[in-house]
Amino acid sequence: MRHPDQDAQFDLALNRPSGPAAIELQDDLEGDTLREECGVFGIYGHPDAAAITALGLHALQHRGQEAAGIVSYDGSRFHSERRLGLVGDTFSRREVIDRLPGNVAVGHVRYSTTGATILRNVQPLFAELNAGGLAVAHNGNLTNGLTLRRELVRHGAMMQSTTDTEVILHLVARSKRARFIERYIDALREIEGAYALVSLTNKKLVGARDPRGIRPLVLGDLDGCPILTSETCALDIIGARFVRDIEPGEVIVFDENGQDIHKPFPPMAPRPCIFEYIYFSRPDSIVHGRSVYEVRKAFGAQLARESHVPIDVVVPVPDSGVPAAVGYSQHSGVPFELGIIRNHYVGRTFIQPTQAIRESGVRMKHSANRAAIEGKRIILIDDSLVRGTTSKKIVRMMRDAGAKEVHFRLASPPILYPDYYGIDLPDRGGLLAATHSLEEMREIIGADSLAFLSIDGMYRAMGEPGRDPANPKFSDHCFTGAYPTHLTDQTQTEPQPRQLSLLAEAS
Repeated sequence: MRHPDQDAQFDLALNRPSGPAAIELQDDLEGDTLREECGVFGIYGHPDAAAITALGLHALQHRGQEAAGIVSYDGSRFHSERRLGLVGDTFSRREVIDRLPGNVAVGHVRYSTTGATILRNVQPLFAELNAGGLAVAHNGNLTNGLTLRRELVRHGAMMQSTTDTEVILHLVARSKRARFIERYIDALREIEGAYALVSLTNKKLVGARDPRGIRPLVLGDLDGCPILTSETCALDIIGARFVRDIEPGEVIVFDENGQDIHKPFPPMAPRPCIFEYIYFSRPDSIVHGRSVYEVRKAFGAQLARESHVPIDVVVPVPDSGVPAAVGYSQHSGVPFELGIIRNHYVGRTFIQPTQAIRESGVRMKHSANRAAIEGKRIILIDDSLVRGTTSKKIVRMMRDAGAKEVHFRLASPPILYPDYYGIDLPDRGGLLAATHSLEEMREIIGADSLAFLSIDGMYRAMGEPGRDPANPKFSDHCFTGAYPTHLTDQTQTEPQPRQLSLLAEAS
């Protein structure tokens, strides 16, 4: 749950590859993709709580593919299963679900940034507090997490992980308030940044969303049992009913007495993350009342309005570029073709530190469909461009397959600034658009032309008249540098704590 710069510090302490060397090993297969670090799910009052949670996490697998965990409560004891790997690697087995009894459960899928995932960082994190057990699953990133961690350690806290989520547990523990929910809100008042939290005690299921609403959290209902989760697609997979979005700054509590709502923060203008629409959310999800699929099609149609050139076919870069390419094709009238076929069975297990494997990396994941593109002028549609490594190889692949012209279009504006809210992005030096002109980027990736969706065009595709600099409707800081919260950790001059290290242990 950290920004890559912070992960590099952790990696150094752990004596494992980090920084450019580690990034290089991932780029050929992961390339110009964005990574968000997690999805959360919780259910209260259902006899099959753990099994329902596992199904919900399956639907959220796109939000994190490196680790998954579930904590349940059976009325007397908490039960935890946390594992590295995909949800199906562990939670599709009956014996695992049987080890998670109880009618309330919370779950989490995680994507770590640079370096290896460590079992102690896998969520939900659990701690035994004075008032009883507390399990926390967190989607987002705290922009004052390292600062709070330093303060907590200075006052005697013993940290067991390197994730900022653990800070929340310590803040709840040190609150002097009498009631749990008051202690929980005390902790929320100390943290900054982006968070959607689903927490479990021996009596309550609690959801919380940051005051700006940067990270999504929705409320659902399954046979009268409340559900809290990151996306509506997790409700669809279990046949649950969508109730509403949790409001920015809202804390919602479910227990045997029903539902209780707290709004401890002064009202603020919502700034949900625009990347939920560009990349992170599944196309079949509804985010803040908008269909993600329809928004992505609208991005593509707006691209066609802004930067169309004479072409023969529209080709998506799968899978993230498909809806935008559909929208581009429908608006321009140019046929849509699957000119690139994706191999869905290639993963990080194939990454090897040899030049030969790096060179073949993109072709292992994407293959040209020569019949659809040979001799034609094509336009490639992708969702975003980060470093440009994969885009360059895909353009070359299209030319090798006989494309007459290759034009490249991005269904989002140029990424110019790093993220500190849970998106795995490099600093500005690693962002191609931050260090090169449009013409330089075109030459680097080898396209005949290159264009991005304009910022105002992005807003118009969302149904807005354009971007209002005085009151932007979304967290669009990666494009504009207008961060919606304080960036406390980034402004600290004190050296980072030295003991950001963990035991190397078998898992």
